[in-house]
Amino acid sequence: MQKLKGSAGFARQFLILLVIGLGALLFTFHNEAFYQRPLAKVEQVHNEKAVKQTDEFKNVDWQTKQHLRIKMLNGKYRGQVLTVTNTYSYSGAMDQRYRVGNEIFLTRVHEKNGELHAAIAGYKRDTVIVFLVWLVILLLLLMMRRQGSLALLSVIVNTILFMLAIELDLKMQAAHVLLIFGVLALIFTVISLVMILGFTRRMLATLGATVFGTIAAMLISLLVFNLTQERGIYYESMQYVTQVPRPLFLAETLLGSLGAVMDESSDIVATIFELKQLDPAATKRQLFLAGRSVGQSIMGPLVNVLFLIFMADTFTSSLLYLKNGNSWGYTFSMNMCLGTVQSLISGIGIVLAIPIASALAALLLGKKAKA
Repeated sequence: MQKLKGSAGFARQFLILLVIGLGALLFTFHNEAFYQRPLAKVEQVHNEKAVKQTDEFKNVDWQTKQHLRIKMLNGKYRGQVLTVTNTYSYSGAMDQRYRVGNEIFLTRVHEKNGELHAAIAGYKRDTVIVFLVWLVILLLLLMMRRQGSLALLSVIVNTILFMLAIELDLKMQAAHVLLIFGVLALIFTVISLVMILGFTRRMLATLGATVFGTIAAMLISLLVFNLTQERGIYYESMQYVTQVPRPLFLAETLLGSLGAVMDESSDIVATIFELKQLDPAATKRQLFLAGRSVGQSIMGPLVNVLFLIFMADTFTSSLLYLKNGNSWGYTFSMNMCLGTVQSLISGIGIVLAIPIASALAALLLGKKAKA
């Protein structure tokens, strides 16, 4: 009977989420009136012959000019048809190819000599974004149930707090970047752990390990920066930053290290709590050694995950640097240096979190060994 009720509840939740998702997707197909930006749909496409392009570094690409017949979907020109041009390359580095059925944003829409003219601004992507968001929510709620909903809620709350912190930083003209994002990191940690784990000893152990591990990693990095006078760290590679780059870099590193340390600390503490339930008589030393063993097992994969994320983030820009005649040394300095430093600092936090998380969990749960 209990299983039947559970199955019925699961089916009901799935049906509700499915209806909501389909409704949201259907809305994105017919929401042109809600956009203030001019929007049009591609009805016909004529592609000219591709032209070979070669630069001074012998990089070869092919460019194609398109003539698009489009129909306006909103605004005062709704229903009118016009022709616009677009040039796209085979590499697609700085441009895009459009096909029949694509919905596109326009700019500089105006009438001249009785004809309508415009320029293409880019794709309308809300359908894809809504689908991906719905898919993530569906998987979280159906596979993790209550824990998934709490995790989703914590992400929403943290996103709002992050946006507020950025607004505060802009209003204060970057006068207290580290203070703002340092407090934000602590709030992130507390909210995430309390919402998911509740106010329990497990939460306290994970919180303590995350905070102490992150602070220790940042202090060690600042000490190394001071001893080396930050030689080899090229803050000028932080493009499009109108603030003093060093505090911004440290704040970014703090948030990145926090996530890695919290991930590992959660795994270690959760394992120790499970062991305690299986063996209530386990001593503090036994629990500490068990936590350290778990930390040593997951430390390598976690560090490699950080490295792969870093590589994926810099892969395309590094390739662009190299293909335009830059040396490996210059490419690393201007494109990979800061990411490497952040990965190393996160790695320090990961290593330090192992004994800290193991010790805190063991102190909160373990029994003293008999003499």
